[in-house]
Amino acid sequence: MNQDLDKLQPYPFEKLARLKAEVSPPAELSHIALSIGEPKHAAPQFITGELLSHLHGLSNYPTTKGLLELRSTIANWLTQRFQLPANSLDAEQHVIPVNGTREALFAFAQAVVDRNSTPLVLMPNPFYQIYEGAALLSGAEPYFINCTADNNYLPDFDAVPAEVWQRCQLIYLCSPGNPTGAVIDGDTLQKLIGLADKHDFIIASDECYSEIYPDESNPPVGLLQAAAKMGRTNYKRCVVFHSLSKRSNLPGMRSGFVAGDAEVLKKFLLYRTYHGCAMPPYHQAASIKAWNDETHVLTNRELYRDKFKAVIEILTDVIEVKQPDAGFYLWPRTPIDDAEFAQRLFAQQNVTVLPGSYLSREAHGVNPGRNHVRMALVAPLDECIDAAKRIKTLINSL
Repeated sequence: MNQDLDKLQPYPFEKLARLKAEVSPPAELSHIALSIGEPKHAAPQFITGELLSHLHGLSNYPTTKGLLELRSTIANWLTQRFQLPANSLDAEQHVIPVNGTREALFAFAQAVVDRNSTPLVLMPNPFYQIYEGAALLSGAEPYFINCTADNNYLPDFDAVPAEVWQRCQLIYLCSPGNPTGAVIDGDTLQKLIGLADKHDFIIASDECYSEIYPDESNPPVGLLQAAAKMGRTNYKRCVVFHSLSKRSNLPGMRSGFVAGDAEVLKKFLLYRTYHGCAMPPYHQAASIKAWNDETHVLTNRELYRDKFKAVIEILTDVIEVKQPDAGFYLWPRTPIDDAEFAQRLFAQQNVTVLPGSYLSREAHGVNPGRNHVRMALVAPLDECIDAAKRIKTLINSL
């Protein structure tokens, strides 16, 4: 067996299940799950209809590279959304459809890390655990950049020693951040691109929460957007990951894409050809419809705004909580240990949240997730309001 498998830590939800198994919730209260970032808004009917109307595609093998129409649609969406120069993205070279960002983020490290050296893969802390697993199984060592309130929950690239950058082969970003909701600004992204040039590493920017934000006039900036503003329209060393799961409420369809540096994607496509992960034709047809429509995305954002407003209004006088820059998570501080808080909340109020320490690692003398919990406002508005009231009841009882 691959001995690197022994380095993997239990997934956060495994730890959460064990924590909850130690107690029993009150039977008179219905369960409300705020722990999993699984959108509960209805999938748009025009997308599901397109999916069903293309089931005849089951008789054909899909290509790893995907349909040109899908890749062109994605290139056009990226160009419009991130104000990229016209024709700077070539659908033949700069875009690969993937079965959701999770599998692509994991596979990417396997393709780009050279294990013949002593590679480091850098990542924010707290983080999406796929980054850590991808690094370990690629033969690299994870290096965690703590994201704390002192730095607005953003990675402080200035705090990373030069010798770490020198060993870095790949850095994962998550902007907007999971779980913090923090957005990295364009100037910081450009600084990171400069570091990538100097130290020869690739930037993998997970931007799957980029389409959920509170201010229509201020959408989150993207890595390709930052590169283009530098005049860097070959997008060298820059690769972004996007998904329909959050943007279009389609987590079960597993549809996303990778875009950026053509030379990197050429090698990644070779890897994927052997990996065997082509997107089904009917998913591709539905994805074309989804990426071509913004109306349902506007509606989606409005639903989240209503939930944030209601929940924060209820909680603000009992717990330190604020509207995130983007995404659908709240990342409040807890008045007691985060795991104890989550367990008590389940035992007394039948509400599930995820302890922040389960999403981070002890690094540089601190676990930046400790005394926080992640609350995913994915449930319907009435359930989110009910959950917030129950959380307030628990806090007032402490």
